[in-house]
Amino acid sequence: MHDLLFDFISKYISLTDEEKGAIVSLDIFHSVKKGITLLKEGQKSQESYFVLKGCIRVYYIKAGEEKTTAFYTEMDALTPHCVISKTPSDYFISCVEDSILLISNADMEAEINSKFPKFETMCRMLSEELLAKQQIDFDEFKTSSPEQRYLNLLQNRPDLVQRVPQHQLASYLGIKPQSLSRVRARILEKNKG
Repeated sequence: MHDLLFDFISKYISLTDEEKGAIVSLDIFHSVKKGITLLKEGQKSQESYFVLKGCIRVYYIKAGEEKTTAFYTEMDALTPHCVISKTPSDYFISCVEDSILLISNADMEAEINSKFPKFETMCRMLSEELLAKQQIDFDEFKTSSPEQRYLNLLQNRPDLVQRVPQHQLASYLGIKPQSLSRVRARILEKNKG
C-alpha cells in the first residue's frame, strides 16, 4: 500500500527515504469497511481523507432523501468543508466499498510540512487541480441534460457504473433511479441503430 502512495506522490515531488519513513511512521493508513460512515451531518471533524483503494461518497439528506454529490476513488483527496470552517458538517461521508484510506489531520499535516516543505508545494498543486476539476464538473452538470451527464460519466469515470449502487448513481446525476433506467435504455437503443 505504501508503494501506491509513493508512486502517486512521485508524480508531483520526489521523496527521500527519510521522507518516506516519516509518512509511514504517521500511522495514517486505515482499512475501512463498506457501509461505515466517516462523517455525519452535524459532526465536527479535523480529518482529511485520501483514497488509496476503494470508494467513498459525500451525500446530504434533504426531506428524508439521500442526495449524493460526489464519489472519491483511488488517488482522490477530500478535505471536508467543516474541517476548514471549523463548523459542524452539512453532509455525510461514507464508504461505498471496503476501502484503504489515509486519514490525516491539520496537526499531522503541519508537522510534515514543517519538516519537509515540499509537501506543502505538493498539497497546493493538488488543491489547485482539484478546484479546477470541481469547477469543470459543476459547470458541466449545470449545462447538461441527464443523458449528457450519464454519457460524461461513462466517458470520464466508467468504473463508477460498476462500483456504485444505481440509486446512488442516479442521485449523483441529479435524477431518480427510474429516470436513470430510461436514460440507459435510450442510449442502448441509439447504439443499436
